[in-house]
Amino acid sequence: MSTLTELPRWTIRTSGDQATFTHVPGSPAPRVMGGRGLALHEEDLPGFAKALGEVMKLPTYWTARARAGRLTLDGEPAWSEPRRGPADGFVHVDGPCHGSGGSFTVGLADIRALRVRIAAYLHQRGFEARSGG
Repeated sequence: MSTLTELPRWTIRTSGDQATFTHVPGSPAPRVMGGRGLALHEEDLPGFAKALGEVMKLPTYWTARARAGRLTLDGEPAWSEPRRGPADGFVHVDGPCHGSGGSFTVGLADIRALRVRIAAYLHQRGFEARSGG
């Protein structure tokens, strides 16, 4: 059974142990690097962090994490530290995702690690917590 969550800039569908994020048109679409990572426009990061938090509220998220055995922060991080591209306004993060055309899929067990990386980046860059999404 899949779950659908809609925010102003993101639609999230969970199914099985995966979450698919679809960006609503209006700003540059996310770029996905074939299973190696993704790039999001910096202005979209606060809303994306909120979207990740919404996924973490779902029972399917907790079930997937328990099944994957990732209830601690031990081991190698699934996601790299985000880094801003010098000229394009995109923030790049390496990690396990797949997709194209403004949509990408992330394993539910990897959501928390991505959210931590994005939140740390936003804090470091001085972004205020914003509602919206």
